[in-house]
Amino acid sequence: MSILKITTFQAYLFWENIEKNLKNLSLRLSSIREKTDLIILPEMFSTSFTMNAEILAEEMNGITMQWMLEQAIRFNCVVTGSLAIKEDGKYYNRLIWMRPDGTFEKYDKRHLFSLGKEDTVYTAGTKKLFVELKGWKICPVICYDLRFPVWLRNVNAEYDILLVVANWPDKRASHWKSLIPARAVENQAFVIGVNRVGHDGNEVYHNGDSMCIDPYGNTVYYKPNDEDLYTFSISDEDLHKARRTLPFLKDADNFNFTD
Repeated sequence: MSILKITTFQAYLFWENIEKNLKNLSLRLSSIREKTDLIILPEMFSTSFTMNAEILAEEMNGITMQWMLEQAIRFNCVVTGSLAIKEDGKYYNRLIWMRPDGTFEKYDKRHLFSLGKEDTVYTAGTKKLFVELKGWKICPVICYDLRFPVWLRNVNAEYDILLVVANWPDKRASHWKSLIPARAVENQAFVIGVNRVGHDGNEVYHNGDSMCIDPYGNTVYYKPNDEDLYTFSISDEDLHKARRTLPFLKDADNFNFTD
């Protein structure tokens, strides 16, 4: 049986202030006292959800990437979250999966939030990311991706955990709280959603509602309202039991995905 220890940080983010966010995150993370395998931060954790990419987007060797490596080494675990990246003349809302040995993987947000003009600033990704940690297969995605079940379909049980980092506004919190359990049940996987709290620079309020839902649709962790740093464990025994006793995935429809 494999136990995975996960630390989620439902953070308050300072608008377009990389230095202040990284300083606050470092301070808050210092309260971690137990060994963890994975630290999950919100979408655009160093800037908040900004369209000011021309000024704030960083190169891949920028300060936030360096900070992520420092934290991965500090806690001897994987650190993940998304940030605004500039590469080859384009901007990306890019999730980084940073390991303590300095190697990393990346995922560019597939579904850009057109209501917020994200699609006019950033370039959409075209490939899913699957990573492994302690034998767990994990598929990390970003915020608006949660609304698109075809993109997230768990074909042939290719992932055990769907991980969603977000800046999801409180005015659509009911959607967030409905879609995460739905994705968990339909894909027979743990779904972990990590959101932010507080107002952003556009006076959009975020209530958090970070959560972990198990393959049965049960709540493992849920936190509204406040900044929250929390460590919990999940067991692959629960995952395998759900898939063994309720083998729904084998009856899923086949389909071809076209870009």
